Amino acid sequence: MAESAAQIQYRQEYISGFELSESLTRQTVTTEAIVKGQQAVFLVVDSGGAEAVTRGLNGLIPGRPDNNTQNTVTLTEWHDKPIKTGFNIFISQGDQRKAMNETSYKVMNHKIDSQIITELNTATQDTGGAQPGSLPMIQHALTILGNNEVPFDGNISALISPAFYSYMMQIKQFTNVDYVNNKPFSGMLTMFRWNNVNWIVHPNLPGKGTNAEKCFMYHKAAIGHAMDKGGITYTADYNKEQDYSWALATGYMGVKLLQSEGIVVMNHDGSAFAAL
Repeated sequence: MAESAAQIQYRQEYISGFELSESLTRQTVTTEAIVKGQQAVFLVVDSGGAEAVTRGLNGLIPGRPDNNTQNTVTLTEWHDKPIKTGFNIFISQGDQRKAMNETSYKVMNHKIDSQIITELNTATQDTGGAQPGSLPMIQHALTILGNNEVPFDGNISALISPAFYSYMMQIKQFTNVDYVNNKPFSGMLTMFRWNNVNWIVHPNLPGKGTNAEKCFMYHKAAIGHAMDKGGITYTADYNKEQDYSWALATGYMGVKLLQSEGIVVMNHDGSAFAAL
């Protein structure tokens, strides 16, 4: 005979799994809302490297054309549709219908970041061989942008890995109150501003947790992202005939590299902070 009869209690409120819940990158690029159509065109205009001229021998000032570059973004439809039968919902713990909506929202925002990061990874400028994050690496990236006449106008962002952020926490100019007003050690930051750059700690950069992480520093005008004006739409319903519930998230979107000189890949060695 058992001395005790253990009882199991299941918590009705579910706990969300570790998963990025929002797009961290879309606010850092140039966006366009499409009312109707499959393509969006981003126009980049510059002088084409022209220099000022003096009046000609004939007394006339020579004219010149501007350099117009049209970049076309083709929108593609993207969906996520979790489905669960009535029986599965009945026997399962927690609010399964709510969970379907929540996970679908995360999947679509993950897709936005994935598209933008994939395009950033086509950049041709980098800081050289992979090294641990440091102030010299950061200044190297900023110098590359500066040499390309990229303006330091508050629109430069950097996507860094958690490992890169850990190295930043060891930089005196980042943590010492003599240099900055914010106190990084007072709380874990996901997005912050330092050294005239908008920093974003992103968990899904290429090569994360290895000696070949790809982190990026770029200007907002270097990448264009187009999306249906209505944004991502979410619907949910119940199929009586087949007895299942579904949630559907849909987005029409696309991304395009606009100016490669406005992006620098920071090749980073994050292996020292990888899980053992």
